[in-house]
Amino acid sequence: MIPLKTPSEIAIMRENGRILALTLRTICEEVTLGKSTVSLDHLAEELIRKAGAEPAFKGYQGYPATICASINDEVVHGIPSERLLKAGDILSIDIGLFREGLYADMATTVLVGEIDDDEVHHLLRVTEESLWRGIKRVTIGNRLSDISHAIGSYVKSKGLHVVREYVGHGIGRGLHEDPQIPNYGLPGQGPRLQPGMVFAIEPMVKTDPEPTRVLDNNWTVVTATGGLAAHFEHTVALTERGVDVLTLGGE
Repeated sequence: MIPLKTPSEIAIMRENGRILALTLRTICEEVTLGKSTVSLDHLAEELIRKAGAEPAFKGYQGYPATICASINDEVVHGIPSERLLKAGDILSIDIGLFREGLYADMATTVLVGEIDDDEVHHLLRVTEESLWRGIKRVTIGNRLSDISHAIGSYVKSKGLHVVREYVGHGIGRGLHEDPQIPNYGLPGQGPRLQPGMVFAIEPMVKTDPEPTRVLDNNWTVVTATGGLAAHFEHTVALTERGVDVLTLGGE
């Protein structure tokens, strides 16, 4: 059962998304050589709480931090640490907040320093474009798997591989609600999309085709061969007027 949100709930989530987008933008501006990911985490928590919200991830199923900071071959759920960012790293930042009983969730991947590597730029470009191709399928009357197919088929056409073990999801009064939204699959499957549905769409893309694995900390997901990975995510609502990207932000 996919929970439907009222217009007033979507309005709250839109404001949550705006706060979250501005927070993530500030965090990304602080991604510099020699910066520790734990310092980015502290800043994220400070900004979220200053805005009158709460970090969505901290304490969720025991997760210890405000952001997930995943570097290079780390796909998702990288735990912030004293590790210092160095030139050539790519950093995926996943962040969420909770305010007025509702959640917002988003992610982006950024370069650390100048990177003159076509493979890296290709990975980030394809992952972000696949997200937007999925978002474009959030249309009244489409099937849920149309989102999945748009993402997965595009990634495959560009010689890259979606992560199959982790998926997008519904979001609202819960951080993770029905439905699950894989980043692959055939089109035309699953429930029809209707106004009031809100999704966190999040392609996770890697350079190798092997299944991922989880490190001994029981959180950090890495690629099997050390290949690079990227992650982009937006929270989107389907309204009578069409898709509304709630985490685009604004001034």
